[in-house]
Amino acid sequence: MKVLLKGPSSVLKLKKRYALLMVSLSTLPVISAQAEIQLSGEIKQGGLVIGKTHTNNVVRLNKKVLPVSAQGDYVFAFSRDDKMKYTLTITSPAGKIETQTFTPTKRDYKISRVEGISKKIMNPNKKANIRAGEDRAAMVKVRKVSSNLTDFSQGFIAPRSARITGVYGSQRFYNGIAKNPHFGVDYAGQIGAPVKAPASGTVLLWVPDMFYSGGTLVIDHGHGITSNFLHLSASLVKVGDKVKQGDIIAKVGNSGRVTGPHLDWRMNWHQVRFDPQLAMKISPIQ
Repeated sequence: MKVLLKGPSSVLKLKKRYALLMVSLSTLPVISAQAEIQLSGEIKQGGLVIGKTHTNNVVRLNKKVLPVSAQGDYVFAFSRDDKMKYTLTITSPAGKIETQTFTPTKRDYKISRVEGISKKIMNPNKKANIRAGEDRAAMVKVRKVSSNLTDFSQGFIAPRSARITGVYGSQRFYNGIAKNPHFGVDYAGQIGAPVKAPASGTVLLWVPDMFYSGGTLVIDHGHGITSNFLHLSASLVKVGDKVKQGDIIAKVGNSGRVTGPHLDWRMNWHQVRFDPQLAMKISPIQ
């Protein structure tokens, strides 16, 4: 490029133009991968936590590397009785490191006692136990899925606008014998009442007759986060279907080992069972 100068005034104008250009360049935003920690959720037993960071950062929870989406989303959760100390570490490509250490807050859970349960229900026969084992194997396989979906980052809504009849973490004693804790939220409803998708995702599993949970539907929300709907009378979706938050996906039932019709909604981060009611409190990170 040729610049024609005709005198001192022209030289001064040219210098001013270059000075303005340098100022303009210096005010442009600088994009870099910072190792900042942004979290939404509660650090407590049964809690779900979503995080946001630069997509090129590496995120570790203790020694476990957590997947980070193209938008910088990641997620983790705590089990019902989790007492472990955790260190969340975020490392930028430049080597900058941010850490946060925490231990989930302890919770107290509801204990109830139910008497008069029949021996048939209390002691399933050998055939029933084999079938229940097959069901568990199918669920373990589903919980190993870790897709690139990021629907979990947008938050969750209740699958039913109905009275809650059972809560996460509660434990029942049947005929004086302690049973496993309840890991879901129960919603009242008559057979055939609608069930909504609490978040968008993809249908991973539909089995109409699991031994304990009856009609069982599983939806993948990404990064190992799944919703499980138990005791259904019917599914309105099939494996592989994409669903949107609020879509009607199934119908309440009384299938499986239940004392009456209701919806049991459970959530998992892989094998970690967390509290859906705490998940619904999360606000998406912008």
